[in-house]
Amino acid sequence: MRADRIFAYGAAAGLIGDLLLGDPRRGHPVAAFGRAAAGVERRLWRDHRGWGALHTLVCAGGAAGGAALAARTVRRHPAASVALTAAATWSVVGGTSLGREARAIGGALAAGDIELARERLPHLCGRDPHSLDGPQIARAVVESVAENTSDAVVGALVWGALGGVPGLVAFRAVNTLDAMVGHKSPRHLRYGWASARLDDVAGWPGARLTAALAVVAGGQPRRALQAWRADAGRHPSPNAGPVEASFAGALGVRLGGTLAYGGRVEHRPVLNGATGRAVETGDIERAVRLSRRVGVLALGVCAAGRLIAGRWSPSGRRATAGRSGK
Repeated sequence: MRADRIFAYGAAAGLIGDLLLGDPRRGHPVAAFGRAAAGVERRLWRDHRGWGALHTLVCAGGAAGGAALAARTVRRHPAASVALTAAATWSVVGGTSLGREARAIGGALAAGDIELARERLPHLCGRDPHSLDGPQIARAVVESVAENTSDAVVGALVWGALGGVPGLVAFRAVNTLDAMVGHKSPRHLRYGWASARLDDVAGWPGARLTAALAVVAGGQPRRALQAWRADAGRHPSPNAGPVEASFAGALGVRLGGTLAYGGRVEHRPVLNGATGRAVETGDIERAVRLSRRVGVLALGVCAAGRLIAGRWSPSGRRATAGRSGK
């Protein structure tokens, strides 16, 4: 079985597993990687970019190398290769857990339990919840759903299509390292620089595909495209900007504005401010549904792209010629 079909079958099975089961309750591979990366940080930490780059290389390179070894071990066994791809996909995508967390916060807001919503918000994003009111929490949830659709689903599928199991694992490792050390805290301003920059590079294609699919799947393609083109470049993140702007236009809401992270206050530009309205609690469910549609479409795009590329590769052309008797 060709590698393109192995990815298509395995990624589809893995995404279905995530849709049905969500993240594993115990022994999650990403959590295990996080613990290992924290251990490496304890040994390597210096207030220096070079040591942070070494941390990134050891952690992300080690994860990708282990995945490549596993893929090589089963490469002569198609069923095992599909199973490995499915397991890796299920492990690295997190769309179902993302939706569950968002809906739990939305349910608390709908019930008028602002304290519970504040308590659950850190499970979804790193924003300081204590000074946020209901609409601000709802806006934070919608923004997190948009950004994590790219980080937790689409980006992984893109790199899986490009690099198979090593691509899936490497992307999740880089994204996890950015969440751990890539923020601008005093401890990680220099040490996390390499992880943050590598995450920007790795997230670039997935973010653009997420934004494009939100335009297609959101129900308001013209407004989503206008918001993407007008506002994405004003966001401080090169990858969150297109995704959040496209989601804002597709949902007809305003995103961005003032927010706080770990005591730091940021005044970000408003996305879709010309035509959007303030985010309401009901928009959380709409964002989750849009995220789900984008994830399914991303699987189709990535699998189709991998199959087309495989068909036109030298090995794919030889296989086609063999079947036709040429």
